[in-house]
Amino acid sequence: MVTAGTAEEIRFGPITVRFLVEAEATSGTATLFEFDVAPGSPPPPPHSHDRYEETLYGLGGTLTWTVEGVATAVGPGEVLTIPHGAVHRFENLGTEVATQLAVVTPGLLGPAYFRELAALVQRADGPPDVEAILDVMRRHGLTPAV
Repeated sequence: MVTAGTAEEIRFGPITVRFLVEAEATSGTATLFEFDVAPGSPPPPPHSHDRYEETLYGLGGTLTWTVEGVATAVGPGEVLTIPHGAVHRFENLGTEVATQLAVVTPGLLGPAYFRELAALVQRADGPPDVEAILDVMRRHGLTPAV
């Protein structure tokens, strides 16, 4: 039996992440988290994942994902899988908060990544340090495409 996580909220800028299942609960096979993206939020840098896939399931609102140059709107009940190595990014072009469930397989991306991003955003007196963000991405298995 898999026990769900504490759903700790990790906030960085206009994005909130809640981990539901961490890798330890699945013997490393998957992690699951929900995330909210406010309308008009600045998109994260385009990137790929070195060693894991990410499957997104729309819960509310709509996020537009651009994967290898192809834009796909993912709304409630819709699914998109991003293979490892595929360059992608997302943005909320709508007028309501978009909420999605992410399933990462294997479970190589955990809350530590988002906590580090949150710390960078909270420490910033102005815009966050882009190079520091890119460094955090690289340390957690994401390859920036910038």
